[in-house]
Amino acid sequence: MKRNVLLNPGPATTTDTVKMAQVVPDICPREKEFVAIMRELEEGLLKIVHADPAEFAAVLFCGSGTINIDICLNSLLPQDKKALIINNGAYSSRAAEVCEYYGLPHINLKLPINEQPDLEKIRQVLCENTDIALVYITHHETGTGLLNPIREIGALAHEHGAILVTDTTSTYAMRPIDMEADHVDFCMASAQKGIMAMTGLSFIVGRRSVIEASAGYPRRSYYCNLYMQYDYFKEHGEMHFTPPVQTVYAMRQAIREYFAEGEQAKCETEKWARHTRVYRALRDGLTELGFRIYIPDEQSAGLVVAALYPDDPTWDFERVHDFCYERGFTIYPGKVEKKGMFRLCALGAIDTADIEAFFKVFREALGTLQIAVPVHYAD
Repeated sequence: MKRNVLLNPGPATTTDTVKMAQVVPDICPREKEFVAIMRELEEGLLKIVHADPAEFAAVLFCGSGTINIDICLNSLLPQDKKALIINNGAYSSRAAEVCEYYGLPHINLKLPINEQPDLEKIRQVLCENTDIALVYITHHETGTGLLNPIREIGALAHEHGAILVTDTTSTYAMRPIDMEADHVDFCMASAQKGIMAMTGLSFIVGRRSVIEASAGYPRRSYYCNLYMQYDYFKEHGEMHFTPPVQTVYAMRQAIREYFAEGEQAKCETEKWARHTRVYRALRDGLTELGFRIYIPDEQSAGLVVAALYPDDPTWDFERVHDFCYERGFTIYPGKVEKKGMFRLCALGAIDTADIEAFFKVFREALGTLQIAVPVHYAD
């Protein structure tokens, strides 16, 4: 099977064993055998973020990571309360858009996209708006590579009687997360990112007491209702609606491989070795070529390197992309308006040998397109 190296921020490069896990005999997802697989998924998803099963539940949905944003915001906001969206990137902006579409009362706190948020500004908004019941933050803005301080923000939210909902789509299973220690009430992700499985299956890890209280909140969606799915799974061990069966098998295999690789290699603060060394290889390779990195290391998640386009009339991202793609490597444009940039990401089943091979191809692309190396900038 041809192996492509995906340096985009998801879906991630997968192992062949995860791909082949989808090749299974046909089965009705209401069978006890399949219910046991679903229970195994929940157990693994909770364990990855060190969540106590007595206090937290993992709730699965069909869809991309965006469905989680929709579900959490429409399901977890009580009547006559507000959400605070801490907005410093493309994905927190998406959360504000969800609030607008549902007509949810919210404060869209827009902050600079190239630095971590000012905690005092957040504290001030919470003090001035005592009706805020939900604080929302994206843990890792993959448009830039910025890592937001969820532990500190969660503590602020709890001080003011609000819950913390954080989008961990691009940190879950790649960056250390502890639901209690980080003051996180709800986190979310999808199978194709840090778990390194297939697209189409997303999940929310959340506090049971809050989910159960939400049964009395306004019902704003049918399919995207968190309590409905939680309650059905709690009673039957099944998703309320038809699950993506083959994707579930792939996810089970990926979670098993996650634990086989070991948290010490992947998630502990100083020991998530593979993702860290891949990130460093990407960063160092771009720096050697003269590219400017948008987010400094001290504010980066250590998973995405966003590089500014050089000021070179021969630079053409599409042509560079196509050259690399034809040779098995996928690179990705940035998500920052008015700033030309591209991203290289340390997600997936890749290691430094893949990055060495990539930079050989990338250098060939620059040479073929007659882009000067080291690349230069006007200022």
